[in-house]
Amino acid sequence: MNSFERKAHERGCLFVAGIDEAGRGPLAGPVVAAAVILPTGYEQEGTLPKGARINDSKKLTPRQRERLFETIARDAVSVGVGVVEAPEIDVVNILQATLAAMKEAVLALLPYPDYLLIDGINRINLDLPQETIISGDSRSISVAAASIVAKVSRDRMMEMYHRQFPQYNFLRNKGYGTREHREAILKYGRSKIHRRSFRVTGIDDLPVNEKLQL
Repeated sequence: MNSFERKAHERGCLFVAGIDEAGRGPLAGPVVAAAVILPTGYEQEGTLPKGARINDSKKLTPRQRERLFETIARDAVSVGVGVVEAPEIDVVNILQATLAAMKEAVLALLPYPDYLLIDGINRINLDLPQETIISGDSRSISVAAASIVAKVSRDRMMEMYHRQFPQYNFLRNKGYGTREHREAILKYGRSKIHRRSFRVTGIDDLPVNEKLQL
């Protein structure tokens, strides 16, 4: 899991940041990105909660993610988070919003990184050496750490939004298009944190005069 970091360090890079995002697919809420710089030669053994390992956040339980979030915050050289909310997503599209959140996360790092490892295939608009890694959250420890920070940070935001808009049950669905969530949109309409550019099955198929009421 640390071969990408090791190669960058061998080339003389001091601060290698892994970057990942959470929340590209939901119907509501922000897209959140995280950037994490781990210490050179960081090893998981002996530093993590019992039974937990830094990995792709999708492969971890919520409890494991929460425990690892605290460990990463403790062990990391630096952690940065970037957030782009639904109205901006609707204006620029989800890909550009994701890249903007990633850029914001990198700019929040201190010390500033000298090499970036980015999950996926898209580079960030920054004048920094960077490497994109398909399935990076399963192949790079710093990208995996970023995936955990991004996911936990976004989940906590959606829990806050749940208190504002309990009718959508964001506490459970985190803004994703579950049947319950789609039925709530049909019943209550879209809130201010819903992505109006995202198609909602069962609603966007309605006649125009009925959609105007949502």
